[in-house]
Amino acid sequence: MQPLQAGAQAPDFTLQNQNNEAISLASLRGKRVLVYFYPKAMTPGCTVQACSLRDTKAELEALNTVVLGISPDPVKRLTKFIERDNLNFDLLSDEDHAVADLFGVWGPKKFMGREYDGIHRLSFLIDEQGNVAHRFDKFKTKDHHEVVLNYLNGL
Repeated sequence: MQPLQAGAQAPDFTLQNQNNEAISLASLRGKRVLVYFYPKAMTPGCTVQACSLRDTKAELEALNTVVLGISPDPVKRLTKFIERDNLNFDLLSDEDHAVADLFGVWGPKKFMGREYDGIHRLSFLIDEQGNVAHRFDKFKTKDHHEVVLNYLNGL
């Protein structure tokens, strides 16, 4: 697993959102985009992370930043997650983990003694020109939004 580094060109991608609409990274040029990868919709840690981003959406928008959450969940599960938790940003379905592979966040994991391949919880701030400005890899789900806002406010 080799996650993208700051300074790299972010791979362009198009994925289906919770409404089964195609969302592409290229269509968001001119804005900062927080692309955050999470393992599974509606699980405790992923819910805490998503709800914290939901609650800070206005602050992120004031900093010209759009949030995109990406997981290997099917569109139907993303729709349920959005509805259940009143999420106010797009969640994208990467069922074949092709985009996770491009960003270098798909790889071996261990949980309760079991080894398997899955998404590693990493986030990337893509700048207005489509480059990786920063990679967030040291955070807890409950403070992810604070780490991102602190970074953006320090720019």
